[in-house]
Amino acid sequence: MKILVTGGAGYIGSFIVRELKKEGYNTVIVDNLSSGHKQAVTGFKLIKLDLVNDKEKLNDLFKKEKFDGVIHMASYIQMGESFEKPLKYFHNNLVSSINLFDVMRENGVNNLVFSSSAGVYGNPKRLPIKEDDNKNPENPYGETKLMIERVLYWCDKAWGLKSISIRYFNAAGGALDGSIGEDHPNESHLIPLAITAAIKGKMFKIFGNDYDTPDGTCIRDYIHVIDLAKSHTLALKNLMKGRESNYYNAGLGKGYSNLEIIRMIKKVTGLNCKVSFIKRRPGDTAVLYASNQKIKIELGWKSKYALEEIIESAYLWHKNNPKGYKS
Repeated sequence: MKILVTGGAGYIGSFIVRELKKEGYNTVIVDNLSSGHKQAVTGFKLIKLDLVNDKEKLNDLFKKEKFDGVIHMASYIQMGESFEKPLKYFHNNLVSSINLFDVMRENGVNNLVFSSSAGVYGNPKRLPIKEDDNKNPENPYGETKLMIERVLYWCDKAWGLKSISIRYFNAAGGALDGSIGEDHPNESHLIPLAITAAIKGKMFKIFGNDYDTPDGTCIRDYIHVIDLAKSHTLALKNLMKGRESNYYNAGLGKGYSNLEIIRMIKKVTGLNCKVSFIKRRPGDTAVLYASNQKIKIELGWKSKYALEEIIESAYLWHKNNPKGYKS
């Protein structure tokens, strides 16, 4: 079977295409390379194409390749930037998705795995967060993901586009051999920033230490990127077997505070990460962690890697590739 992976040259996408290859799928990657890297997908078929502006080219690609399914990863993902430039996020994330879904409809491709986000929930009313809990995004990025999920609901009603949305929490880590890893422009994620600061002996700034948590810092659920990639391939397999549209959390099922992450980095790497605190970012909720029971029961997924292994693999990547894919 042949699968299109949009945004497949990005951090998570580069792990997904490898997981698909292990499972025997043929893959084609579409990426505009605004934040993805050719080096991350060496040996895979990569087509530079923008989902917002190149809809006709995308349609031609579908007619040529005859895809059996799609994993849709392409989007802007920076929560903080989405506050500053909300229209940029609504335009890119929504238009790119609508163009893709329309081309899928025209070409009779009805199986889609969508990269969603824990950002759809906003401030939770209870913990752990379950899939049917209230949705009230705290930032434009999370709002776009929720809107796309709603678009998919109506596409299913209209013409039978079957989709599984994976609402993942904080993807982190790298390949166990250090060959690929996280390299975002304008990095905003805690683990790579803290590890990089520790390697360089620089001060690491944490947003806020006055949250209603045991140590005052935000608590988040982390998932190894390899485990996350596996959730996507399992979702795809289930769709191919006729499973109805649905949505699932993907996370470890427990939360770690920012300071707990800092302590784990020191434990794993031996490096001392010097910390200072700055004011909160708008849109940051105090505590987010998932209930992962639904994805375990219905898709047979389980996490293989714990936080220590997430940190260890991320450190290996950043230590060996101090300039990311430019090294």
